[in-house]
Amino acid sequence: MKCSGIIGFLLLVCVTCLAQASEPITFNSLLMEMVDRDSIARWPEPAYTCKQFSSYDRQTVSPDQPGWFANWDRSQFVRIEEVDGRKEYVMMDAEGPGAVVRIWATWHGPRGQPFSNGTIRFYLDGSDTPAIEGPISEVIDGGALVGPPLAEGVAAETEYGKRGHNLYLPIPYAKHCKITYSTDVPVDVGGRTGEALYYQINYRTYEEGSEVKSFSMAQLEAHKEAIDKLQFMLKTPEYREQVPEIEVKAGHREIRGGAQQSLSFTGPAAIHQIKFHLTAKNMEQALRSTLVEISFDGEPAVVCPIGDFFGIGYQMREVKTWYTKVDAGGTMTSLWVMPFKERCDISFTSLMGELRSPEEVAVWYEIRTKPWDWDDNSMHFHAAWRLYPEVDTGESKSMDDAPGVQDMNFVTVQGKGVYVGDSLVIFNGTDSWWGEGDEKIYVDGETFPSHVGTGTEDYYGYAWCRSEAFSSPFHAQPEGGGNMQPGYSVNSRYRALDAIPFTKSIKFDMELWHWGVTKVDYSPTTIWYAKPGATSNIKPEIENAGRTVTLHREQIVKPLKVPGAIEGESMQVVQANAGRANTQSGMRFNWSGDEQLWWMDANVSDKLEVTFDVEQAGRYDVLARLTTANDYGIIKISINGKTIDPIDLYATRVINTSHELGTFDLKQGPNTMVVEIVGMNSESTSPRHGFGLDYLLLTRKTR
Repeated sequence: MKCSGIIGFLLLVCVTCLAQASEPITFNSLLMEMVDRDSIARWPEPAYTCKQFSSYDRQTVSPDQPGWFANWDRSQFVRIEEVDGRKEYVMMDAEGPGAVVRIWATWHGPRGQPFSNGTIRFYLDGSDTPAIEGPISEVIDGGALVGPPLAEGVAAETEYGKRGHNLYLPIPYAKHCKITYSTDVPVDVGGRTGEALYYQINYRTYEEGSEVKSFSMAQLEAHKEAIDKLQFMLKTPEYREQVPEIEVKAGHREIRGGAQQSLSFTGPAAIHQIKFHLTAKNMEQALRSTLVEISFDGEPAVVCPIGDFFGIGYQMREVKTWYTKVDAGGTMTSLWVMPFKERCDISFTSLMGELRSPEEVAVWYEIRTKPWDWDDNSMHFHAAWRLYPEVDTGESKSMDDAPGVQDMNFVTVQGKGVYVGDSLVIFNGTDSWWGEGDEKIYVDGETFPSHVGTGTEDYYGYAWCRSEAFSSPFHAQPEGGGNMQPGYSVNSRYRALDAIPFTKSIKFDMELWHWGVTKVDYSPTTIWYAKPGATSNIKPEIENAGRTVTLHREQIVKPLKVPGAIEGESMQVVQANAGRANTQSGMRFNWSGDEQLWWMDANVSDKLEVTFDVEQAGRYDVLARLTTANDYGIIKISINGKTIDPIDLYATRVINTSHELGTFDLKQGPNTMVVEIVGMNSESTSPRHGFGLDYLLLTRKTR
């Protein structure tokens, strides 16, 4: 063997020994890593990938094939297994060494039956005995493992409890992890009869040879002190051990439109805290039109409106996460660690003068740096903001058809780094939900994303379009007023153990799936760390940052109202001898007045009787605007005792259809309409026998 070969072999042996001699990954080490903000600013050692299992619709295969925007994102599993006479639905099946680092879930019971949630089981390293077993609501955020904020439900209490369920407690495993779910109520796998489960599981897989010690329930008691301290730190994000600081720069500046104030710091060092406070007559515009710009070692890294940088968008709202805080007095705090080798330059610029008046913005700031050992694993902090103004949401949609859905690119980065978070600010122009779409994250040139989600609100830790404000260490909704009505919403998700490393590139897309027909302003802010030289596809959007936020009010869409129509929801329900008859709302279906008369869950031969008023007696041609859907039945209508031929209301998606019912003698005052269920289309997979009446339109005959 040549000398160079011997040296190479010895080096390889030394490196291998060093890797084997490194500290093992344990439950406790992951807890400490979660609250070590320095660690996320260095390339991880040992290296790992972060991927996701979820209940996304398995019709999602490729952008060039039907189903790319398929939306039955529930009760989709890896496979089904028979265990001791019960079915276990496999949610995750991954080889190790690795760790589960985030679980999100929500669920609902079968229609017409009480809510029932099943049992979740974690099988580690091939064992047939679960390391964790219990009701899913107890395990994820009910206190079976740990309390909040590591395990926490968000959004308002409902009959099902809180609707977004989050577990951030790490579950390490040495060789293998399988997570299953079982229930006594048949799971809904695309139909509409059983219990429905929606889930996302983020997990790490460490490089081969990494030593990981698997989780056991005994570790919860053994590390109780560490867990308690971590919980306290997560609830108190500004708390930290004594930090030796190099420099603190503070001041107060008044800047007119177009003006800029700049600061610089000398390295090696790291910014570890930034505080800003704005004063302006038009605070909304100032939050969007005051830019924070940061360069590290001569490379531009941050260009972002100040409100978006702190995760509140352009309205002052309180929020507290592990990395950001905005208090009731309007002081905005960033706790991201931002290392640099030689120099950091920070500037804040007002664009207010480029608007309709040269308004001043007063900026108070305090920026703190600490020592940093710059090495080959050190990375620069990046934050990029972009605005998609007045995005047309297209036609209304159903679960089976998505003509207006589109993939919105949050960011694409080229280089080596770690993706650590994002926020989304949206102005919604109509009375319906905007966040049905799923995230799709491609790492290192993947042709199919290793992260495919189940809904925008699921990605951000809540569920079911809930509008309540909440703050948690790693996800927040400072404002949700625009979730189901015209207005403004902002969601954030920040990452610690579920950060996503990439060696060549990362591409983050989010589907914009809106139930309504409108225009929205859609502005994501993305945050990542990267080795020097990395680039992104987002260029500074100075013009959009200066765009007046008052333009949003002009995007509000008024409900469609058909002149002269007798609205179905205005009719008096006399009786329904089975099922439920009520009003259904939703602008996504283009109903007149955004509502319809809705009758569901009746059986063949059941009848619904309603009355409607006519101002003048006479003979009238009657047109009915009816809804069709895949769970609607075949019905027969009679008006004042005159019956028409049956109408089949089945369709593969929700569509409004007009039907000429014929000519009827109508009297002044109340007239009676009876709807009878007479059957079900053979293509229908649901026995719900639905009926929906948008309106009747009467045309009086002159003779």
